[in-house]
This record gives sequence, C-alpha cells and structure tokens, in this order.
Amino acid sequence: QVHLVESGGGLVQTGDSRRLSCVSSGLTFSDYAVYWFRQTPGNAREFVGGINWYGDKTYFADSVKGRFMLSRDDGRSTVFLQMNSLKPEDTAVYYCSLYHRWEYDPPRQPDYWGQGTQVTVSS
Repeated sequence: QVHLVESGGGLVQTGDSRRLSCVSSGLTFSDYAVYWFRQTPGNAREFVGGINWYGDKTYFADSVKGRFMLSRDDGRSTVFLQMNSLKPEDTAVYYCSLYHRWEYDPPRQPDYWGQGTQVTVSS
C-alpha cells in the first residue's frame, strides 16, 4: 500500500523559514517526480513547485519563486520543500503528490496524494 506523509507544518511568523517533508512508502520513490500544491479554504488547489526524478530540475509558481526550494533524498524516499521569507499569503494546507511523468505543466491528476500539512504564517 502506498503512503505519502507530509510533515513540518505549523505556525510561523512573517519572514520565517520552514521546511516541509514528504515521506513515501510502498513504491519505488525514484520512479516519480514530486509536485507540491497548496490549498486554502474555498479555493482550488494551487501548484507550488515540482522536482524531477533525479532532483536536478525544479520549477516553481511565480508566487514562491526565489523563496522556496525543493530537494529530494531517494535513499530516504523523501522530498523537502524549503520555504523561506514566508508571507501571510503562504498560509495554506500543503500537499505533496507523486506523478510518473516529469512535466513543466503541473499534473491535474497525480498518481498519489499525501494528506496535507497546515502552514500558518502570522503577520
């Protein structure tokens, strides 16, 4: 059975940094690209960033570009979303997802989703 578990969320202040983790099990993690999304109440899920299988290609939404970074550790089946210079508008539930293809258009239907982790940025 496949599991994706995000962690690292919490309450932070404007300007702080936070690192989210996404740990997978039940599959060959290195076979998948990883895409992060976020969602606020009443809104659609919004793409945040993606990282390819090898970890040498990433891309981000304009809203987080230059502040967020992605890395992966296939030995631990984990992807890290490093969030810097956080703003109140970054407040959301953050989800990681796995997709068997690497694309510069975020997938509409990833293969697997995590359960999400809440990040709240106070002003």
